[in-house]
Amino acid sequence: MRFIFKTNYDQDINIVRHNGDRISYGLLVAAMIIIPFFIDDFYLGELSYVFILAIAGIGLMILSGYTGLASLGHAAFLGVGAYTHAFLLTNGIPFYYSIIIAVVVSFFVGAAIGFPILRLTGMYLAIATLAFGFIAEHIFIRWEHFTGGNRGMVVPTPEFGGISFYDSATFYYVCLISLIASMFAAINILRSPTGRAFVAIRDSEIAAQSLGVNIARYKALSFAISAGFTGLAGALLAHYIGYLAPDIFNIFFSLTLLLLIVVGGMGSLHGTIYGAIFVGSLPQMIAIGRDYLPSSIGSQPGLEPLLFGLILVLFILYEPLGIYGRWLKIKLFFEMFPTYKKQTFKKQKTFTKSDRV
Repeated sequence: MRFIFKTNYDQDINIVRHNGDRISYGLLVAAMIIIPFFIDDFYLGELSYVFILAIAGIGLMILSGYTGLASLGHAAFLGVGAYTHAFLLTNGIPFYYSIIIAVVVSFFVGAAIGFPILRLTGMYLAIATLAFGFIAEHIFIRWEHFTGGNRGMVVPTPEFGGISFYDSATFYYVCLISLIASMFAAINILRSPTGRAFVAIRDSEIAAQSLGVNIARYKALSFAISAGFTGLAGALLAHYIGYLAPDIFNIFFSLTLLLLIVVGGMGSLHGTIYGAIFVGSLPQMIAIGRDYLPSSIGSQPGLEPLLFGLILVLFILYEPLGIYGRWLKIKLFFEMFPTYKKQTFKKQKTFTKSDRV
């Protein structure tokens, strides 16, 4: 078992804790780099989709996992990033400029949404974000000049350095680099005073305000940053899909992102990776499982949403710390064996925010 003794403040904000983490993360990145040489295009596409989901999960995790603000309409920011990026590419803007503009536009849309609803909390905030999701979907349908309306929009094939993005390996590397950059940016945001203000708001708004945290400002900033990450994921998703339609960015996609962070582990960037792998592979597992189910059940069109909802409820009830939380428990068990005690993870009594005051 490794014990880390911190002797200065810099150790507390280091991105990696020790050399063991540097080696393990380095090996993981090296494995991700050489994977395209050993698997076919189908699995490369599936991995690219997992990376895109992970980037969107980082955005929602900053908002819900670290700031404590619920969102049931986050797929709308995916749509903003996807349509903005596709529109700019259609009008001749190069890929590297259009994707940056898509992130900036999503950032400001998130800020514009964050300011009006920053006074809302809990269920009322969730309802407001749900309403925003429906409004955004309606705008995607009606704004035909920008989105193509119900007839949809073809995403142009971009080229970078003379290489087409419709090559599976090239698109895979673009998604991988975007995920690494997003993770690095999120880690730096969360270890900064801004990130610590987000966590303070999540734990207790009254305590944070008493320490001088501007609640309204940081809530709006959390929405904006979250929307920026999700807009980047939306821009990449546009290339993955190849053809945009308003019904893609619906409430079910928003619930899929919520399932991602809950299953992966709330309040953990590691959880976004675990959750993205689970959510990205779940449709394939359901498709395989249909072959072994009775035809009366396997042929039902609503099987996937039913299983998504069931999994979400089961994780909330029996595994609230998600897959990453379970991994930490398993890791600690082997580190402390045979002195491990069941009481280590015994559930503690929780208090409402009013009880903490």
